[in-house]
Amino acid sequence: MGKVHVMDHPLIQHKVGILRTEDTGSKEFRELVSELAMLMCYEATRNLKLEDVEVQTPICKTTVKKMSGKTLGIVPILRAGLGMVDGMLNLVPTAKVGHVGLYRDPESLNPVEYYCKLPVDAAERELFVLDPMLATGGSASAAIQFIKDKGCHKIHFMCLIAAPEGVKRVQKEHPDVDIYIAALDEKLNDHGYIVPGLGDAGDRLFGTK
Repeated sequence: MGKVHVMDHPLIQHKVGILRTEDTGSKEFRELVSELAMLMCYEATRNLKLEDVEVQTPICKTTVKKMSGKTLGIVPILRAGLGMVDGMLNLVPTAKVGHVGLYRDPESLNPVEYYCKLPVDAAERELFVLDPMLATGGSASAAIQFIKDKGCHKIHFMCLIAAPEGVKRVQKEHPDVDIYIAALDEKLNDHGYIVPGLGDAGDRLFGTK
């Protein structure tokens, strides 16, 4: 079973508090989302594999550590996941970036893929699927499945705010995927919004509401 990691670092919790605040404008909101993604990336990559390499320092030769194999793949779910990409790339600039786009069918209410573009070597990479909000879990689960259908299996999911219902669904449908969360909230309301949440992350990122 994939593990659920709720980040308790003081800087993460402090920035989440500002992010939630209604008066936080789009510019500051975007900056905070990027900063949070960077801080979470630092914690979430703790178990990446390393290998020994020999280098020449100004003094002598020595053995140092470097990441083993391919570096990360980052896959934001469009559109709100885009806000987390730069923060991840600040720490891992050699990471490759893919994208997954979904829309909800108005009749069945099921997520439908309209775009999925992954790095050509995605199956060889540790992939982090990004979306600021994990509400019902429908979009996250669908995006993960689309990526698995492309032959990828080393997948993690990272979000800023999650509802228990969404966590439960992703765990049920993808028990092999670790979930990284900045804050685990109370519940979903009758309209599918996370409570207390922060509203619509996409609208707040891009100033569309």
